[in-house]
Amino acid sequence: MDFTNLFEYERHACEKLHKTAFDYYSSGAHDEITLRDNREAYNRIQIHYKVLVDVSIRDSSTEVFGQKISFPLIIAPTAFHKMAHNEGECAVAKAAVKAETIMCLSTLSNTTVEDVSRDCNANFWFQLYVFRDKAVTEKLVRRVETAGARAIVVTVDAPLLGTREKDVKNKFQLPQGLSVINLMPDSKEDLPQKGTDNKPDSGLSLYFNEMLDQSLNWKDIEWLASITKLPIILKGIVRPDDALRAIEYGAKGIVVSNHGGRQLDTSPATIEVLPSIAEAVDNRIEVLVDGGIRRGTDILKAVALGAKAVLVGRPVLWGLACNGSEGVYSVLSMLKKEFDLAMALSGCPSIKDIQRDLVSFSSNK
Repeated sequence: MDFTNLFEYERHACEKLHKTAFDYYSSGAHDEITLRDNREAYNRIQIHYKVLVDVSIRDSSTEVFGQKISFPLIIAPTAFHKMAHNEGECAVAKAAVKAETIMCLSTLSNTTVEDVSRDCNANFWFQLYVFRDKAVTEKLVRRVETAGARAIVVTVDAPLLGTREKDVKNKFQLPQGLSVINLMPDSKEDLPQKGTDNKPDSGLSLYFNEMLDQSLNWKDIEWLASITKLPIILKGIVRPDDALRAIEYGAKGIVVSNHGGRQLDTSPATIEVLPSIAEAVDNRIEVLVDGGIRRGTDILKAVALGAKAVLVGRPVLWGLACNGSEGVYSVLSMLKKEFDLAMALSGCPSIKDIQRDLVSFSSNK
């Protein structure tokens, strides 16, 4: 497969995947305004490149939480990889090792945390949903600690599941034989039965409503920080005041994220709120960002605006669907190559050279 950009991967994945699976991966909430704006916002940022800079030797590597990665990109947590490829999350883990980066494994994975840890040499983070039954949550935290996770990424923007109308129409349910396998010991591995014709819904939405803690609040973050020595990263921050509360309650990092446009539609594009959040945090904790990253120049823009690294989700799934682990590696390699070129053309031989004055927001919106 000879693709020249990530959009071609997406088109091919659409052809290969079952419609229900592609709709699940690709869709956003309600009218998908935020989903589109996450991407379009990057097009409204201009790069003011520097000239006559020696860029013959370049270094795209960086560190996040003391872990060195080959360029400022981490694989975002996404659910149900075995709908895309039979090797699922293990294929992604192997690609992460080859690309010298970090995989963040979802609570809603189809593969055990132990198998993923084995295939990525225990160089992974774990994305955590907090369950109503705190004992289930704590048991899961202990399990991922034992498996070697380096950080826990707590999703804080999903007390309920946003309405993804394509999933509702499809009455989304996991294919037979797949489950939320890491919750099997607590009998929480199966999605509830899908909605009826009279009350349509997706199985995942019903699962969220039944299992997850809608009372989740800042005291729970404090509790999580008290039961683990792993760094807690909060994913789903779009406001500077919430970023400051994250510091107050023990988080060591945040992901500026709107859940890929899948939760509250018309919430702001993440790249547009990143600068104010980074300014408020003022380097006290590490700031990451996700949503809409499809080009190496997008990574450059995010770093210039205050992100330590970006997280990328859907393109990884497109690579997985197209060609398994090699497809994921090809996607990561494409982004790394584009980022390296963007560094060279903008006059930035290293990450530290990518500064705020490199970019500006266009007045045309």
